[in-house]
Amino acid sequence: MPSIKNKISYYYDSEVGTSYYAPNHPMKPHRLSMTHSLVLAYRLHENLDVFRPRKATTSELAQFHAEDYVDFLSKITPNTQHEYLTQMQRFNLGEDCPIFDGLFDFCKIYSGGSIEGAVRINHGTSDIAINWSGGLHHAKKSEASGFCYINDIVLATLELLKYHARVLYIDIDIHHGDGVEEAFYLTDRVMTVSFHKFGDLFFPGTGDLGDIGMNNGKYYSVNVPLHDGMDDQNFIDIFKSTMQKVMEVFQPGAIILQCGADSLAADRLGCFNLTLQGHASCVAFMKSFNIPLLVLGGGGYIKSNVARCWANETATLLGRTLDENIPEHEFYYEYYSDASYQLKVQQKNPIENLNSCSYLQDIKTCILNNLSQLEVAPSVQMHELPPEAFIPELDDSALNEDELSRNIIKNMAVNEMESRDRE
Repeated sequence: MPSIKNKISYYYDSEVGTSYYAPNHPMKPHRLSMTHSLVLAYRLHENLDVFRPRKATTSELAQFHAEDYVDFLSKITPNTQHEYLTQMQRFNLGEDCPIFDGLFDFCKIYSGGSIEGAVRINHGTSDIAINWSGGLHHAKKSEASGFCYINDIVLATLELLKYHARVLYIDIDIHHGDGVEEAFYLTDRVMTVSFHKFGDLFFPGTGDLGDIGMNNGKYYSVNVPLHDGMDDQNFIDIFKSTMQKVMEVFQPGAIILQCGADSLAADRLGCFNLTLQGHASCVAFMKSFNIPLLVLGGGGYIKSNVARCWANETATLLGRTLDENIPEHEFYYEYYSDASYQLKVQQKNPIENLNSCSYLQDIKTCILNNLSQLEVAPSVQMHELPPEAFIPELDDSALNEDELSRNIIKNMAVNEMESRDRE
C-alpha cells in the first residue's frame, strides 16, 4: 500500500525563544530557539510549510478565558506589578507563573500558532500542524498555573469543534493535563486522555484513575496514572492499548497531541525513564491513523533534550529517521555536548521502575472496561458555524530559508542572558 504524503504546517516565531521567565526558573522558552535551530540543521524545514503565527487577539483568548483575566494579562508588566498585588493573588501569578517582559505577547504568539494550526486543519490545507511553542495545558479559565498563562490547547480545540463533531486530546507530558480536562469534563464532544505521573503530591495532584468525566462527559475523560521510573516498553504498551480502544469507540474527526518532553529520562522535574525513541513512538502511532493532527509542545526542563525530542518528532511526522550524530550548526551546537553530540538522552542513574506488571494490567483493564461503556461514537447535531478565525495566505506568511536563518540570528542575545542557567 503506498504511503500517504501529508501536508504539514509548522509554526515558529523567533520572539518566543527570547522570552525569559525569571532567573533560575525551570521554564526556559529558549528551548524553542534551540528546537528550531535543530530542525534547520537537519534540513527538515525543506519539507514543511513554515509559518510565522499571527498573534491571537484578546477576543480569541476570551473564547475560553475570563475577560477580566485576559485584560489583567494585557496590562501588567514587571514595572507595574506592585500595583496589582490583589489581582496577582486572585489570578495565581507569582513564583511559578511570574510576570516578565513581553508576557502577553508571548501568550498571544504561542496561542496564535495553535489556533492557526487548527484553522488550517479545518480548511484541509494541512493534514498535520506543529506548534512546539504551544501545549500549555495547566492554564484555567481565570487562573495561571504550572508555568501556563493561556490554555492554547482549549482554544485550538474550540476551533476544531467548529468543523468536527468529536475532537480527541492526548497528553504525554509527565504532568496531568488538568486545564484541558477541566474545560471539557462535562461534554462528550471532546475526549481527553492523559498519561502522567500520579501520587506523592506530584503536581498538579489531579488525574486519578477514577476521574472519568461527569454528566454527558462520563467516560470521556481518560486518566492513566503512573508511578516513577516508567520505561519505554511499558509506556508504549499501555499507550497503544488505550489509544487503539479510544480510536475505535470515539472515532474523532481531529486529534490534538501534546508532547511534553518532561516525560523523558533525566528531566529536571520528571521521574520517568523514556528515551527519545519511546516518546516518538506515541507520535508515530497516532500519525498512523491518518486523522488530522495538531501536535504541540508542553513541559521539558533540560533544554538540549527538549530540542532533541521535538526535532526528532518533527522528523517522525515527516516519516524521516534522523542521523544519530547531530549536525554541526551555528549558535547552539555546543549545548549537545552533554550526550557527546548524539541524538539521545543521557541518563546517568535510571530511576527504579515502580510500575509493576500487575499494577499496569489493573489500570489497563479498568480503562478498557470504562471505554467499553461507550458503545458508539456520540452523534452531534451541527449548528451554524461560529465566525472563522483568520487563515493567512501562504505567500504572505510562509518563511523562506533566508528568513528562517535571520530569525535564528535574532535569538543570539538570549545566549548571554541565559549563560548562568545553561545545562
